[in-house]
Order: sequence, then structure tokens, then C-alpha cells
Amino acid sequence: MVLTDTHTHLYYETIDTKRQALMQRCLDNKVERLFLPNVDTASLPLIQEMISAYPDNCFAMIGLHPCSVKEDWEHQLALMQPHLHKHPIYAIGEIGIDLYWDKTFLTEQIQAFKLQIKWAKQLRLPIVIHCRDAFDEVHEVLVQEQGENLRGIFHCFGGTVEQAQKVIALGFYLGIGGIVTYKKAGLDEVLPQIDLKHIVLETDSPYLTPVPYRGKPNESSYLTYIAQKVAELYHITVEEVAATTTENSKKIFGV
Repeated sequence: MVLTDTHTHLYYETIDTKRQALMQRCLDNKVERLFLPNVDTASLPLIQEMISAYPDNCFAMIGLHPCSVKEDWEHQLALMQPHLHKHPIYAIGEIGIDLYWDKTFLTEQIQAFKLQIKWAKQLRLPIVIHCRDAFDEVHEVLVQEQGENLRGIFHCFGGTVEQAQKVIALGFYLGIGGIVTYKKAGLDEVLPQIDLKHIVLETDSPYLTPVPYRGKPNESSYLTYIAQKVAELYHITVEEVAATTTENSKKIFGV
């Protein structure tokens, strides 16, 4: 059995011994594939360090997180762009729109989102989307930009069946994380109405920790709890969940 964490910020742990312990717990729990979303220029070297240390397990993305989009977003992307070709990149992400904290830079977030989608099209890479309190805005951009093999993951999906169907109709997968283990989240009613072939697993470590560790820092090894919950909802084995979601991740990332 191989589990794939399609979205983890494990690189935030910069103390070697702690990071090694995190990775060992991943491997002990069959979480053997970890995809690392970028958030800004400062996280670029952290991801590089991770993929250098664990080339068989860690895979890089490049993107400017919408919460990192400010007045200087064009300059930030200009600094980031040369890194697209410095080492293998498997997605443009995480990118998108976040209106939860602040709506000041909505116009800039949309502009940055579209420019990075352009990168993905040029490089024939998937995109990994961050969407918070902005489903309609993100969906509108994707409708405008669809075509040219635009594909990817709707990270941290927690929406309705209708929203899930809209995402799938555009050729995207749903990233399911720790939220699925929360009693009041509603995903326990949504997921059984969605075929497993449209789903990948993620932790968003160190955030959104699943039950039974909710309230503590998340880590990629906890993907097992997410897989177990998904297996329960679909009335199948964890091994079947791992096989299907890992295969889905290979279709998305090409590795």
C-alpha cells in the first residue's frame, strides 16, 4: 500500500532531526509520496532542500499563494519565474483566491491567478488551487481559462455536492484532507455522492489536523486517518482508497 499526500508544507520544519522524524513517520505509515506546494519566494529554498534530501519521496510545486499577493505581486512572480526551470516542477501551486482574511487585493489575486495559469499552460503542468470564501470567483476564472489541458486539484475541498460537480466538470480533482474527519464539516454527506475516481488525499500539514489529533500540529503521517475516514464513507478498504487516490495523483502530476 502506498499513500500520497498531494498537499503538505512539511518543509516548514527546518530542524533536521525533527524533519527526519516527520519523514520517518510518513514512511512507517506508507505515506511515500509527498507533493510540496510553494507559497512565496521565501519557501522556494525550503522546498529545494526537501526534494534534495528526499528525491524519491518529495515533489516540488511553484506558485504564489493568494494570501501572499500584495501590491508587489508582479515583482514576486518575476523573482519566482526563473525557478520554474531550476529543478523538476510537477505543478503550479498553490495558487487561487482567498477572501477569508482580506478582500483588499481581490483584483490582484485574480491577475496573479491568471498569470500563473498561463505558466501552467505553457509548461503543460497541472495547477493546485487554494480557494477560501471565493468559490464563485475561482470558478469564474477557471471557466474563462479552461482548455489547453488545464487540469489539477481543488485543494482543501469542503464544499457542496453541486460545487464538487462543477469542479469535476472542469476536469479537476477534489483534494480531501482532515476536514473530512470533522463531524460538522458535512463532507461525510458529500463524498459518497462523488466517485472516488475524482478524489485525491492531502493533509495541508501543519494545518487542518484530522481527528484524533485535531488542535495539534498536523503532519503527513496523519494521512492514514484521512484515508481511514474516506474508506469508511465509501464502505471499502483503506488499501483500495490508497490505490485509487495514488493512481489519481499519478494521472495529475505525471509521476
